[in-house]
Amino acid sequence: MNPFEFVLAVLILVFAFTIIRHKLGIPVRSMREMRGDPPNDQENARLRSQVKQLQDRINVLERIVTDRGVETAAQIEALRDRDHIENGDQVQ
Repeated sequence: MNPFEFVLAVLILVFAFTIIRHKLGIPVRSMREMRGDPPNDQENARLRSQVKQLQDRINVLERIVTDRGVETAAQIEALRDRDHIENGDQVQ
């Protein structure tokens, strides 16, 4: 067996074991788990809050995109009317 065949055989074995592990549902351990580090709860909380902010932004963008132009125009006009009334502007 030459070196090329050996490397090819090792790659095939690794691929086969990866497929088997995936089919059996065995999770791959993270580097932190392998080192024995405790989970970083502060980092998880920060990331969760960041994800929540991004989801809120996406919701706003979805509402803007799916909103009809007529409704948006009506809201803009209502805001203009409100500003005119609050400022005491007279339309001439």
